[in-house]
Amino acid sequence: MDTRTSPARLRIDRLREHLTRLGLQAALVPSSDPHLSEYLPEHWQGRAWFSGFTGSMGTLVVTLREAALFADARYWEQAETELAGSGIVLEKIPTGTSANHLEWIRTHLQRGEALGVDAQVLGLADAKALREVCDEAGITLRTDTDPLAGAWPERPGLPSAPVYEHPASFAPVSRADKLARVRADMGTLGASHHLVSTVDDIAWITNLRGSDVEYNPILLAHLLIAPARATLFVGAGKVPPELADQLAADGVLLADYGQAAAQIAALPPEAVLLVDPKRVTLGLREAVPAPVRVFEAINPSTLAKGRKTEAEIAQVREAMAEDGAAMCAFYAWFEAAMARGERITELTVDEKLSAERARRANFVGLSFSTIAGFNANGAMPHYRALPESHAVIEGHGLLLIDSGGQYLGGTTDITRVWPIGTVTADHRRDFTRVLQGMMNLSRARFPAGTPGPMLDTLARAPLWAESCEYFHGTGHGVGYFLNVHEGPQTISKAVVAPQMAMRPGMITSNEPGIYRPGRWGVRIENLLLTVPAPASEFGEFLQFETLTLCPIDTRLVEPALMRADEIAWLNAYHATVRERLAPRVSGDALAWLLARTEPLAA
Repeated sequence: MDTRTSPARLRIDRLREHLTRLGLQAALVPSSDPHLSEYLPEHWQGRAWFSGFTGSMGTLVVTLREAALFADARYWEQAETELAGSGIVLEKIPTGTSANHLEWIRTHLQRGEALGVDAQVLGLADAKALREVCDEAGITLRTDTDPLAGAWPERPGLPSAPVYEHPASFAPVSRADKLARVRADMGTLGASHHLVSTVDDIAWITNLRGSDVEYNPILLAHLLIAPARATLFVGAGKVPPELADQLAADGVLLADYGQAAAQIAALPPEAVLLVDPKRVTLGLREAVPAPVRVFEAINPSTLAKGRKTEAEIAQVREAMAEDGAAMCAFYAWFEAAMARGERITELTVDEKLSAERARRANFVGLSFSTIAGFNANGAMPHYRALPESHAVIEGHGLLLIDSGGQYLGGTTDITRVWPIGTVTADHRRDFTRVLQGMMNLSRARFPAGTPGPMLDTLARAPLWAESCEYFHGTGHGVGYFLNVHEGPQTISKAVVAPQMAMRPGMITSNEPGIYRPGRWGVRIENLLLTVPAPASEFGEFLQFETLTLCPIDTRLVEPALMRADEIAWLNAYHATVRERLAPRVSGDALAWLLARTEPLAA
């Protein structure tokens, strides 16, 4: 690529010119919006637009002399490719939560220089850490302007998709009851008011859904909960009149999206405002009047929505069965088409699998962009096939497919790996070790209240025994017809926090993997429901119920590496898959299901 004409290089040059006009020597561009979301509306995808790096996580820092993009191991190969010719240096960091960019800022900016970042997209906790670094290094921190605005003339506007109500048949807890529960938690903490900016929390509290962000059925909004009423700050015209009347009947008033800061500034001096410091931006925090006392704690709704009710769990089980049936139909077609010698690409996989999901009851859309990676592409955990860059499924090797759906009754996320042509002993060894790690976690029993990170090594142990490792978390929380990535729980190497305790009703992914760059990748993922286990004299215990229903390809298993109890678990899982899915499929899909759930001999 001619670096002089690289789109990213030209955009970075334009940004530098704008910084000079603002009297700034650097800009911090986080992957963030005013709601601190993981997946962003196009209006706030400045990091991707200026750098060319399209991964869902990453931080860009641009000075008048240099530019650096900070990304974790999931994205290194992707970032190297997408940053080529941009003049932006890839800084490899251990995890997505690492703050290596702060040290870079400290060492690459000179004393007296000014760094600009938009306070409206800078998390409160992140702002505190950034301010400390800037103060120590003699760097002026400017948060009063959006440094991207004047350098991004093509910037998309705010989304305008309509808001709709999650149907009552799929939302068993009413909006009024959820507001009452949040207010009760506020009272326990001594708060009179509560500001909620996270879109998944708002969607859960209000039983509203939208399509402002691709793959996530959420609406862009802020919510201010007062003792007698709540105010939903949302784009004008997005809430239909009938729905607005229903909200008003539940004490939820509507205000324009841009008025949130002004109403926060008008809080009475005696108010006590509850905010989650990790889930609110500096811009909104600075709008709080000085006399108002601010209490910082996790949003009560985050803990509440993490624990699905029995009625919601019943809906999730139904969604999992529908999703599994779609998988059977797709894989039956896929194997038959491959046998016929049809030309199938990674894009074909995405198209056909999405079409099968769309045929299932209560399907709304995908829960994330399908990852279909053949051989070397499967070694990139967040790979996405594009029309200009994708592989044909031919020859020999492994095909990794990570996909999911949004159903009115739940959110799914599943990864499977399939053999193409002839596979090797190394393929089978990697697959079997990953499967053993997945089974280890699936079969875990642990004391109630155990933090999720303490379970992480259960999945990694079989891989560590082979001197293998993967550089992403083992498990993330999953929403209920909400975001596919939600907290508060995580099964990863994260520093343990009290809110990460595993509780009954939580749905968490289980997805260990092995990635061999340039060769292949293996990841096997099921979703797990935390349920009570038999108690003992040592207290209450928990265990997991596997929710995902889809065969695991035993053609890739090396039985000699498996213990008898592991083979028994796999056979029992396949018996359940067959029992649950057989009534929902027919013809080729049923034949495929029966073949792929045959017991594995020891």
